[in-house]
Amino acid sequence: MNGTMAASSHRIMLGPLVAAIDQGTSSTRFLVFNSKTAELLSHHQVEIKQSFPKEGWVEEDPKEILQSVYECMERTCEKLTQLNIDISNIKAIGVTNQRETTLVWDKETGEPLYNAIVWLDLRTQSTVERLINKTPGRNKNHLKHKTGLPISTYFSAVKLRWLMDNVEQVHEAVVSHRAMFGTVDSWLIWCLTGGKSGGVHCTDVTNASRTMLFNIHTMDWDPELCKYFGIPMEILPRVRSSSEIYGLMKICSSRKSGALSGIPISGCLGDQSAALVGQMCFQDGQAKNTYGTGCFLLRNTGAKPVMSDHGLLTTVAYKLGRDKPACYALEGSVAIAGAVVRWLQDNLGIIGSSEELEKLAASVGTSYGCYFVPAFSGLYAPYWEPSARGIICGLTQFTNKSHLAFSALEAVCFQTREILDAMNQDSGIPLTQLQVDGGMTSNRLLMQLQADILCIPVVKPSMPETTALGAAMAAGAAEGVSVWSLSPEDLSEVTSEKFEPQINPEESEFRYARWKKAVEKSMNWETTEPVGNGNGETSIFSSVPLGFYIMGSMLMLIGAKYIAGHS
Repeated sequence: MNGTMAASSHRIMLGPLVAAIDQGTSSTRFLVFNSKTAELLSHHQVEIKQSFPKEGWVEEDPKEILQSVYECMERTCEKLTQLNIDISNIKAIGVTNQRETTLVWDKETGEPLYNAIVWLDLRTQSTVERLINKTPGRNKNHLKHKTGLPISTYFSAVKLRWLMDNVEQVHEAVVSHRAMFGTVDSWLIWCLTGGKSGGVHCTDVTNASRTMLFNIHTMDWDPELCKYFGIPMEILPRVRSSSEIYGLMKICSSRKSGALSGIPISGCLGDQSAALVGQMCFQDGQAKNTYGTGCFLLRNTGAKPVMSDHGLLTTVAYKLGRDKPACYALEGSVAIAGAVVRWLQDNLGIIGSSEELEKLAASVGTSYGCYFVPAFSGLYAPYWEPSARGIICGLTQFTNKSHLAFSALEAVCFQTREILDAMNQDSGIPLTQLQVDGGMTSNRLLMQLQADILCIPVVKPSMPETTALGAAMAAGAAEGVSVWSLSPEDLSEVTSEKFEPQINPEESEFRYARWKKAVEKSMNWETTEPVGNGNGETSIFSSVPLGFYIMGSMLMLIGAKYIAGHS
């Protein structure tokens, strides 16, 4: 009896709950928060498989993404029940997602027409070159005045163009008016609100602003941009604010998560915008850096878009309500951060886990002059150089795997420093501290290194799930839900840990200058338009230096045999 009473009184105490779907590049999570305290009550996480069909290609299965969401919901609902928490207290669900990842599906069958092309995929390099070549003066910033973005392999429009040009099913579905395009948020919202039986086809302003089809001033799809890419506007989702009711959940009642049926999906933010909201960076000038598969530094610039002169992106930070003003941000993106840990683990077998990387690096405490530029997908901000490739330099006979581990962590910090320098130049006001979040922030050595290399304090909240928190805040604050107040005096005080710089600035500058030298060496590595050998594969001779090297080696071998035969 008492146990039951305790359980029910505990339920009353919690008040309204808000959930968030956090669909990232390497995993999916479903998290449930207390809307009054922002406390995380329960969550579940599922890894997502990436496939690499060809060099530079990165894909994920849209059905696996959707299934992972269902599984996370199911398991989290089970955990909540075990904790005596009433699932019916969940009043809203927010969605946050990996941005730019591009999907096309058939609205009649609900089936994806191809795998999702992931944001860091490089297959569109020739498409990008073709598009840049048709701009006046071959200018990659030709569309920046409308989009805030350079023409790059990173954004969704070029991925969609590639799908329309290279995948027969996509081309046919577009011609027969059955195709739907979306980023991951659109795919999930459409499926979760009924799919082919009345699913809502929408996206929010933050995700739309990463497609290159969206005008960041008019806050809508731009007919001229769509014409430039040759994309029919009818396949695009409807653009909504980041905080409003889009539709209601429809889940089969036989599942534990069936209890979520009828709950509004009322928040949607691209993952980096969600982290900015979750870190409560609502003031002009506040900034956060998220360390995930990539690294993303966003600085709130208020109600006006600021165009960068230093290779940063201008993006929509959030629009928290239909009648609320849009807020903008300057963003610096690094393609490879946490992905470098995965590479050391999966490709080189140097470490068995990310925890091991920290131990290895800490055992030496220095890279011993070794520098690692992980430009696996070219370089993003501030260079936008798709021809760059990863390099490790400064090796000596003394270098071992511990130094390599240290240099990998340092690489993440140096890349962040480059972006911060660009941001300080663009805004004219140097940042005095950096707020951080994301999976890699559990690495204390990395956080200390980051403070040392930036020469400013790094502040990490004790609850690292700020991306999901941001989506939950947007969902809970939506009109018609209103269980989460976003007014500054009502926001929960977040406890945090501060890492102060511990090395002298001269040492920091010396290491940074060496890093810049290494970056120069990684540039212009990959030749443009690869030469095919007729079956779509690239010929080894398409890389001119490699071709010369092989030809030279063959001639030397023939010469050596000739000399040997005549001696």
